[in-house]
Amino acid sequence: MTKVFLTGSTGTMGQATLKALLKADSFEIIVLVRDTKKDRKIIKPYIKEKNLQVYYGDLTNYNDVLKCMVGADIVLHCAALVSPAADYCPEAAMNINYGSTINIIKAIKAQPDWEEIRLVYIGTVAKTGDRMPPIHWGRVGDPIKPSIHDYYAVSKVAAERAVIESGLKYWVSLRQTGIISEKMTEIKAPIIFHNCLDNVLEYITEKDSGVLMRNCCNDLPDDFWRHIYNIGGGPGCRMSSYEMFKGLFESLGINNLENVISSKWFAIRNFHGQYYLDSDKLNDYLNFRSQNKQYFYKLYLKKLRLFLPIARTLTRVPGGEKLIGKIIKKQFKKLLLDERGTLNWIVNDKKEFIEPFFISIEKWDEIPLLYKFKHFTDWDKAIWIDHGYDESKKESELSIEDLEGAAEFRGGRLLSNSMEKGDWQTKLEWKCAFGHKFTASPRLILEGGHWCPVCERKSWNYHEIAKRSPFFAQVWYSLHDRDEPLREYPKKVSELDVFPASL
Repeated sequence: MTKVFLTGSTGTMGQATLKALLKADSFEIIVLVRDTKKDRKIIKPYIKEKNLQVYYGDLTNYNDVLKCMVGADIVLHCAALVSPAADYCPEAAMNINYGSTINIIKAIKAQPDWEEIRLVYIGTVAKTGDRMPPIHWGRVGDPIKPSIHDYYAVSKVAAERAVIESGLKYWVSLRQTGIISEKMTEIKAPIIFHNCLDNVLEYITEKDSGVLMRNCCNDLPDDFWRHIYNIGGGPGCRMSSYEMFKGLFESLGINNLENVISSKWFAIRNFHGQYYLDSDKLNDYLNFRSQNKQYFYKLYLKKLRLFLPIARTLTRVPGGEKLIGKIIKKQFKKLLLDERGTLNWIVNDKKEFIEPFFISIEKWDEIPLLYKFKHFTDWDKAIWIDHGYDESKKESELSIEDLEGAAEFRGGRLLSNSMEKGDWQTKLEWKCAFGHKFTASPRLILEGGHWCPVCERKSWNYHEIAKRSPFFAQVWYSLHDRDEPLREYPKKVSELDVFPASL
């Protein structure tokens, strides 16, 4: 039997994974659950499963993690403090998301057979930040660029770096996209309006996420490991925010979206999401896709229950569509005036949020009404981001000259003067455009899209980075003017606040 240590079993992806694992008889499952009333209630239906062992504790406590690691063959690390909760608690997000990952890596290395233990780490699409059209198609290796004020993404960037540089023999980082689930239909938070109308995501359903994770426990070829992959549901799961709202409200009989939403409620940039040029690669290994975006509409309509027939009846009579829209708008406006609400920022002139999400009050004023809004249409056109080296080469052919060119393309230098040809794992010495020296493996830089950890920890200083890095400029100047004034935004927390010493 394969012994699986699963984290986050009471969350969306973790619970879907637990259900998928329990359907097979070939797994002995260990879960670490927080000792709270809420989490005990969620895990309770599974307690009597014969192949499930439940421990109560905390992933930020090393001893709790170590206890669960004994005898484990594979770790499925789904647990995280996600947005919008992470937006309000950046320190907690770093402590949980980065701290838990460090504890898991340390606990793996504490085992006598640690080189054989496999780690499946769940990252996020938020690491690459804002990829609004025309750069809405992306792939692994594109620049890491968490959106300003997105501390969930910041914590996951630090955690992924730790995984890639962990020295483990069997690791993989899977960057999760938006998960279509019942929980998604229940989101009542201002983050709804941080998601720009023409922003896109290649979603995946919770069920397919669970199957994906279960299939990671299969006997996979060696070339699956020590890589980063994008999780995506494929063509049937791609949609823009506007398309999603349109489909939802039309299912209620509301055909004029002006009755329920306003274009001025939605940010015009600084969220995250993309369609994937490379998500098929993961599906080829794990064969998990079975559902599409229609699953979301089914969940949404199911959630409405009695309100659905009432809404559909009223929207057929004169004035009914406006009446239903008024009810929905009233609920939305509570969110919009919340601390993190877009209208709250405008009303209170909160420039630290207006600038990243709207550019300025003047630009917000210029946002056209919804019926005049010019939506992007060329969705199939993909602009490939140049990664600064010859990607047609086999990995075994990677040379120091390739790395020197990649470093220069990032505005920096490779300081190491030698490397073993084709070695993607050994850390080398680099220097960024701001003079910070750091060590990193070619895997982290070229396949991960990471760069200087000092710059990443310190602040969001993207305007200045883009001036110096042609690599980064590709994902910045496509969405920002070169002469646009944008200040540096210091970060409240970094991974060094959680674990000052490296592994």
